[in-house]
Amino acid sequence: MKRILKEPLLHFLLLAAAIFVANGLVAKRSSGEPGKIVVTQGQLASLVEGFTRTWQRPPTSEELEGLVRDRVRDEVYYREAMALGLDRDDTVIRRRLRQKMEFVSDDIAAQTEPTDADLTAYLRAHPDGFRVEQRVTFRQVYLNPEKHGENLGRDAARLLAQLNHLDDKGDVSALDDSFLLEHQFAALRTSVVATQFGEAFAAQLSGLPPGRWWGPVESGYGAHLVFVSERTEGRLPALAEVRDEVRREWENAQRLEANERFYQERAKHYTVTIDRMDPVEASKIAATQ
Repeated sequence: MKRILKEPLLHFLLLAAAIFVANGLVAKRSSGEPGKIVVTQGQLASLVEGFTRTWQRPPTSEELEGLVRDRVRDEVYYREAMALGLDRDDTVIRRRLRQKMEFVSDDIAAQTEPTDADLTAYLRAHPDGFRVEQRVTFRQVYLNPEKHGENLGRDAARLLAQLNHLDDKGDVSALDDSFLLEHQFAALRTSVVATQFGEAFAAQLSGLPPGRWWGPVESGYGAHLVFVSERTEGRLPALAEVRDEVRREWENAQRLEANERFYQERAKHYTVTIDRMDPVEASKIAATQ
């Protein structure tokens, strides 16, 4: 029984039935007394609550009378506008009504509480959105291609041999050409490496064994000799590490699915016919763009 009560389809059917009944009551009431406007106790309470929330105090008697008069004015104008058909072919009104219908389906999705199994399944189905990136700690020595010209390969090999005979903690700032970026980077995410040096550099860096100098490695700036001291491989985190993020994305996915189901159920009641546009009119419209 608990499982049945949690089913989104049941929630949808119950809500649809409630809307049907409410529409029936409103239609019956309106058809019986079309010229009568009733401000209910619930509406009065809502007016008072709204005023109190805005002004941090309840309204006076005169202010409440003004709120009621404004509420009645709204209702009069609303009914007269509907009678004149002013709601038809109005893009703003159509969008607002669509939005309110989507709010209805959003409420259906919000009633579903995810289990750990639901969230784990979503995490495994969408690993790229939650994966912990690879991080790499490395040093680099820059060689400017314009400065070295045809001797770049030879100069890089000579400097690489020199670097591999040095202490890996030694200062290398005096060995390279002038460069805007730092010589040492600690626990840098692969995506950040790609942003700073380029995708090709980041891809090659990810495959270099730690513990010695390698190169030359090409970047958007030129050639680099690099020393990888530590690499933390990327991984899919456990649910406990990213529960809030997974739940947020899961709820958004449920909302989108509920909206689509709600729409498809409503769309079954309509036959859609789309007229073919006159080629001459289409060309005129295109010419004005």
